[in-house]
Amino acid sequence: MKLLYAIYDFMWGDLVTIPLPGGGSFGLSLLVLILVPAGIFFTLRTRFLPVRLFPEMIRVTLEKETSSKKEGISGFQALIVSTATRVGMGNLAGVVAAVSAGGAGAVFWMWVTALVGSATAFIEATLAQLYKEKDPLYGGYRGGPAYFIHAFMTRRFGNKARRWSITAVLFAISGLICWCGISQVIGNSVSSSMYNAFQIPPLYTAIALVAVSAVIVLRKNATVKVLDVVVPIMAGCYFFITLFIIIKNASLLPGVFQRIFAEAFGLRQAVAGGFGAVIMNGVKRGLFSNEAGSGSAPCAAAAADIDHPAKEGLLQAFGVFLDTIVICSCSAMIMLLAPAERIEGLAGMDLLQAAMEYHLGRFGVVFIALTLLLFSFSTFIGILFYARSNVAYLCGDNWASQTAYKVLALVMLFIGCLAAYTFVWDLGDVGIALMTIFNMIVLLPMSKEALVSLRDYETVIKRRKQAK
Repeated sequence: MKLLYAIYDFMWGDLVTIPLPGGGSFGLSLLVLILVPAGIFFTLRTRFLPVRLFPEMIRVTLEKETSSKKEGISGFQALIVSTATRVGMGNLAGVVAAVSAGGAGAVFWMWVTALVGSATAFIEATLAQLYKEKDPLYGGYRGGPAYFIHAFMTRRFGNKARRWSITAVLFAISGLICWCGISQVIGNSVSSSMYNAFQIPPLYTAIALVAVSAVIVLRKNATVKVLDVVVPIMAGCYFFITLFIIIKNASLLPGVFQRIFAEAFGLRQAVAGGFGAVIMNGVKRGLFSNEAGSGSAPCAAAAADIDHPAKEGLLQAFGVFLDTIVICSCSAMIMLLAPAERIEGLAGMDLLQAAMEYHLGRFGVVFIALTLLLFSFSTFIGILFYARSNVAYLCGDNWASQTAYKVLALVMLFIGCLAAYTFVWDLGDVGIALMTIFNMIVLLPMSKEALVSLRDYETVIKRRKQAK
């Protein structure tokens, strides 16, 4: 226990403390010091890819499949899987925490952080495509950081016959630990939400949630088919309900945006909202949302059968935009368009539910509960898709290990519905922190390969435009 909390404090605690005028201070954790500079570096190296190639991201996302002989899933389906795990509790409770701590200005810094994270997402997804391999169990392809870390380490130390690389093994184990922790958090959040909205006993929620999840995850290739339906519906409904709220309160929008930008660049808000609440809270809580740099999304990106690695990189970069700029902004607008006196003194999901009740009455409370259910459910089956390649890397190609991990995750989901164990939650936090560190160790030196792929794809874009 002491070792776990020592690691937790080292990863998430204030490694560097910066003094502020007036005697205050704010701290930067190890992960902030790794992810933010790396994101800025990748943004510069890709020549501001999130902005410069945004039209191409849209084009690739809307592109129709031209071949019927695809092996595995399409690039768009890989985006759906990664979006399923990105669009989760962080989009609801995480945004509430960021705005509560940093004020409206936190929203602006969330947008900036998303732009930086998009470049990181591009690099890691492109590398996942470059180092993917055939999947003899599920068909199609598999890969992710464990695989490109393995390739980098064996190449670096000149031993291509290695079965495992220590760093890759540590990444895979960290991922499996993290996803077990998240499973319990999901169970607890869903059961609490269902009880608050409908007075459904946690045991009933646990049985129903685990039963439905088991039917999906224990079947060979049902995950992607289910997410293909669930993700567009849940994200679309949340977006359009928010759009209705925005239109209904259109007269308040100028004041909201003025408040966002004014507080983002004020002294107190630049500290509390920009770094304290968004970068600190955004890494600690929001990392579960946009995942850029953690190495989770590349596990889905590697599974895509796509004609150019950089295209999947662009799709995953767009996924960060979709998650943070669109969905997280929806949660922020729901809060900021509600009168301050209606949400004063509230926090977490209670705050968001109170805001929705103001906008839409009792329907708003029910809608948020069902939204959390869908967001959390899709996250659970999405992380088990991620786990496939990591279990295979550690245990080889066998169904026993694949099934054993799925059953373990289902057990954690069931337990989480009935009780909250902070030890397991902290274990999940430590897991994702370790994943990020092991991933970033090789992401920086290997980024040259992703940049070469990007330049090659840009020549493809030029030829396509010339042909028109």
